[in-house]
Amino acid sequence: MIFMSGEISAKVSEFIRNNKSKLSSPESSNSFLKEICGINNFFNESSKYEDFLNVISEKNEFVKEPIRRDYGDFQTNYNLVSTSIDYILSLNKNINFDFVLEPTCGNGNFIISALKRIPSLKKIVGIEIYEPYIWETKFKILEYFIEHPRSKKPEIEIIKANVFNFNFKELSEETYGMRTLIIGNPPWVTNSELSSIESENIPDKSNYKNYKGLDAITGKGNFDIGEFISILILKNFCNHSGYFGFLIKNSVAKNLLFEQMTNKFRIGEIKKLNFDAKKEFNASVDACLFVSEMNHSPEMFCVEEDLYSHTTIKKFGWVNNRFVSSIDDYNNGVGNIEGSSQFIWRQGIKHDCSKIMELVKNNGKFVNGYNQEVNIENDLVFGLIKSSELKGGIISSGRKSVIVTQKKIGECTDYIKYDFPLTYNYLLKNKNYFAKRKSKIYDGKPEFSIFGIGDYSFAPYKIAISGMYKTTIFTLILPDKDGKPVMLDDTCYFIGFNDFDYAKIAYYLLNLEITQKFLRTIIFTDSKRAITKEVLMRIDFYKLYKSVDFNSIINEIDIPFKKWVEFGNLLEEKMKKPQGLLFGISENKLKRTKY
Repeated sequence: MIFMSGEISAKVSEFIRNNKSKLSSPESSNSFLKEICGINNFFNESSKYEDFLNVISEKNEFVKEPIRRDYGDFQTNYNLVSTSIDYILSLNKNINFDFVLEPTCGNGNFIISALKRIPSLKKIVGIEIYEPYIWETKFKILEYFIEHPRSKKPEIEIIKANVFNFNFKELSEETYGMRTLIIGNPPWVTNSELSSIESENIPDKSNYKNYKGLDAITGKGNFDIGEFISILILKNFCNHSGYFGFLIKNSVAKNLLFEQMTNKFRIGEIKKLNFDAKKEFNASVDACLFVSEMNHSPEMFCVEEDLYSHTTIKKFGWVNNRFVSSIDDYNNGVGNIEGSSQFIWRQGIKHDCSKIMELVKNNGKFVNGYNQEVNIENDLVFGLIKSSELKGGIISSGRKSVIVTQKKIGECTDYIKYDFPLTYNYLLKNKNYFAKRKSKIYDGKPEFSIFGIGDYSFAPYKIAISGMYKTTIFTLILPDKDGKPVMLDDTCYFIGFNDFDYAKIAYYLLNLEITQKFLRTIIFTDSKRAITKEVLMRIDFYKLYKSVDFNSIINEIDIPFKKWVEFGNLLEEKMKKPQGLLFGISENKLKRTKY
């Protein structure tokens, strides 16, 4: 049964029964219904026509529509649809749209709203892969024209198709010259999430941004379906005169503007209008109406407003080839420390086997995540700090410890068997847990491999920040009570130092008010990860250093003037040569170090 509950209203059923003589065949039905509501090929297959007649004549009970939120399918309520279209129409009252395209039309609310509000329409195209929505849309359109028989009827096509394979180029060429409104609500889901539920409605190539190497493997190749569809549409239609308006996640809006520097789509007057997704969709996500005028000289900034009150919040986008979250604040002095970090920010250890690799002390004994007592040597066990423990200040221990099996990525782990037999037996006993790790980064690597490990991991002094939270406060991490360096997990970012005074200077500079303001102007707090390596690498330590007079800080930081000068010289030296090991922790020295 192709028809779902709620598709065929009583009014439509009555209309069909009263005009049954005009529905004697698929051909006559299509001709009659096109005359009534403008839809081309209402029944594009005779079998669907037969099913329809059976439903009407026998009053069969309809099956219920399945919940499709697992597919990122949040059907837009009519009030939000109306608000969105009314806003776009208010931007330029002189535009009388000829053509409306909804590339993921769902149950048709945007199309119905457009019919009610834009009498100048000549053509409507809706595309949808889920067949019950196609029929719901068609019957809504039919009902609208039954109720409004004198309304002008544009040519309407409701097409069952995979949006990723649809020939938008041909449609764009066919409708070029028509004043165009592209409106809709693409799925709020990523390609990897769709793949995990075996959906066929995904792009052929998942890594469409062409990330290479580890970036592609470790997650940057994942992307939002709404972003892919938005770029697909803008690529084909940005030269049309008119407007583009999508309901999308805030993270997608940010990415669209970020990619605008590369794409240079002919869009301008870009606005991001925030709305309450919990209220509108019962979805716990930050979302907006993203609107832009097409056939406009490419613009690189966006005005953020509230959809309900139209209150301006801020302006974000590109400033001097730098992407910022608040243009006005950035231009108000804090952008002066923008540059390139003289130190390489690193992520902590990644092992994807926390219940085996992470331990806690209980009555002097190591206990793993399965509450099993673990008898191993101490040599490969290091203190571990997680994102939730980075709250500023100075710390030297965390709640947990971690087994560190390598000193650099890809290092052979055979030595564990001979040098640390208790540890080896423990790891071997739990080998099946390592085999279950899904990430491709472990493919072809030695047994019990970890990731995010190198000479930098063993620096005794670290300055770290959480990548999971919105706070921009940095924490100074000291060695543990036994003098061993403390590790961080892969949700943290850090730089390491071999000299305590250098670490104190960097810690001071990072927590300066100007640094904190700068970070707040370049991070997007509604992102899944607001703090990233890319963000941190924009902090220019040399510019920070030069902005501070040592005499003004002698009461705030306990270091000799000599060390202050040495730190400045080091920054200057680092700007002259490629970034290498942090502060001289050589690989040979690392190999000689035993904890």
